[in-house]
Amino acid sequence: MENLQKTESGKIQKVQTNILIESKKSVWSRLWKERYLYILLLPGLLYFLIYRYVPMAGNIIAFQDYSAFQGFLNSEWVGLKHFKTIFEDQEVIRVLWNTLYLSFLQIVFAFPVSIILALMLNEVRNTFFKRTIQSIVYLPHFLSWVVVIGLVTILLKSDGIVNRVLGTVFGMEPIAFLQDPNWFMPLVVLEVIWKESGWSTIIFLAALSGINPSLYEAAAVDGANRWRQIWHITLPALRSTIIILLILRLGSVLDVGFEQIYLMLTPFTMEVGNVLDTFVYFKGIQNSDFSFATAVGLFKSIVGLILIVGANRLAKRFGDEGVY
Repeated sequence: MENLQKTESGKIQKVQTNILIESKKSVWSRLWKERYLYILLLPGLLYFLIYRYVPMAGNIIAFQDYSAFQGFLNSEWVGLKHFKTIFEDQEVIRVLWNTLYLSFLQIVFAFPVSIILALMLNEVRNTFFKRTIQSIVYLPHFLSWVVVIGLVTILLKSDGIVNRVLGTVFGMEPIAFLQDPNWFMPLVVLEVIWKESGWSTIIFLAALSGINPSLYEAAAVDGANRWRQIWHITLPALRSTIIILLILRLGSVLDVGFEQIYLMLTPFTMEVGNVLDTFVYFKGIQNSDFSFATAVGLFKSIVGLILIVGANRLAKRFGDEGVY
């Protein structure tokens, strides 16, 4: 009986070994068969490897008092010294608050605009008119922030078009839009809405195109008007897409855009407009405090990772797919 069991177990092991060998052969044969596809994939992989993963090794200077003359290997190791400074420096606390507040405003006011715009475009039945409007709202995305801020400056400066209209039509005194700290955050959010909302509708329109038209027909037969159809059919179909994009947006909650903020900053708005991205630039590049600036950047990345993982788990707990 024992010999029979040993024989059977030996056969099972041999079969498992053969299956494993065959699977390895099939993987390599499939890779060789699709080798041209992987060659096309290679430039993209090299891009991420060279410009995304290799530079991550530079994060080591966040734990050093880095000196360009001594290099990575010979700079003094200080451990978590710079990370402790992040929470002790009042300027860092203020900059962190500015970043979180601006990111909150963008999520609350800019993020829903893309959804509303996609719903409105989805209701347009004239194909030519719909494509024309889509092209118009897409175009600002292709403008650089330098051009956008230049246009805003021309329109909103003290003797600009907006102040002239306000003075001529309403008899108002010129408003210092670009110097008044109270206007800084609203202007940044409005610029983001104007420039990026149209482009963000592409994903939502793609999700809307996958809705079965028979659902709308059945709802119309049941007496549902357009508002009811949007509420009970369109929005539920967009739910997963909205949650995934919101999770990804939370991952960059501390990343509100360097170029736009830097171009908008003036000495009058530095108190409310200086965010983590510009702070790292001023501290790391202009003041040559590379270690502290790297520590701030690494802290920002860790917070983003934690938010993505937490939001993804929360989404799965409520029955959605999440990002992964």
